[in-house]
Amino acid sequence: MRLNQQLATLPVYQPGRPVEEVARDLGLPPGSLIKLASNENALGPSPKAVEAIKNTATQAHLYPDGSAYYLRKALAQKLNVPPEQLIFGNGSNEIIEFVAHALLGPGTNIVVSEYCFAIYPLVAHLAGADCITVPSKNYGHDLTAMRKAVTNETRILFVANPNNPTGTLAGKNEIIDLITQSPDHLLIVIDEAYFEFLDDPVNLLPMIEQSPNLLLMRTFSKIYGLAGLRIGYGIGPTELIDSLNKVRQPFNLNVMAQSGALAALNDEDHLESTRQNNTIGIKLLTEQLAKMGLETVPSHANFILVKVGDGATIFEHLQKEGIITRPMMGYGLPEWIRVSIGTPEENIRCLEALRKLCPTISVNS
Repeated sequence: MRLNQQLATLPVYQPGRPVEEVARDLGLPPGSLIKLASNENALGPSPKAVEAIKNTATQAHLYPDGSAYYLRKALAQKLNVPPEQLIFGNGSNEIIEFVAHALLGPGTNIVVSEYCFAIYPLVAHLAGADCITVPSKNYGHDLTAMRKAVTNETRILFVANPNNPTGTLAGKNEIIDLITQSPDHLLIVIDEAYFEFLDDPVNLLPMIEQSPNLLLMRTFSKIYGLAGLRIGYGIGPTELIDSLNKVRQPFNLNVMAQSGALAALNDEDHLESTRQNNTIGIKLLTEQLAKMGLETVPSHANFILVKVGDGATIFEHLQKEGIITRPMMGYGLPEWIRVSIGTPEENIRCLEALRKLCPTISVNS
């Protein structure tokens, strides 16, 4: 077979490992492990979503609504945008694939920040496009430098805000300048997967009407606790959304995902509990890790980046203690691990394990 030549050098994305898999490898009961690796909701899924999913199970033999009519209508009303400005994907990752299919090819490129979400360069290379990587600024985006890096061949500029894996947040004026001062041929994708965790988020939705080259992405995976259902969505100008729908598979959003997301939209109690748990957890980890002499990056998401010296080794030691974190060598941060915010008990257990390892952690200044 003559496979696409870019596959020869395309790295494979390594997701966080499931608890069951790690438990098998370590010979431990799954119930003894805690997973703080994948930025999942420590409080679990929205209870309203769980009930809706159960009620929908009897419809599993039927194809889902390809247009996600009821979810589209409810979300449009909640966001105060026209329904035709929404597109749904099998997780936000599929939305990223949509824009790659629609805009990228040989001879084109994308612009990303140094510590960007790994999927952005992957979809570019798969499409035969190049990736321009701009050095970070304090582990976050240097949006001015990114805008200056744009060429006539640049088709997409990706900004995750807050950023994964660093948790950094770009300022309001910087984001607005990026959108208003970028060339018309450039699609600006603002990935807002952690938007709902922000205390004072910048609402970019009103800019869509005046910005034909702006696409916002959000997800039900994080604060709603529906990562296993794989449901994300994009918000953009109608003309762009119409084009993206041409590369979308007709039944990409399964019936349980639609019903679960629809129910979760109105579960304000679950959202507020998640926000409170996250705020308390971020504060606890930031303060206690500082007392251990461990550097962290101030986080605006539901995880925190911790400098431990040898990320891979500390990751392995923590795993033997039954705590799954995420080593960051794949992101160009070999001295760091990423720790998702867990329940209060899980956070304390992780801190105790790190405290026990502290004498062996050597962090270069």
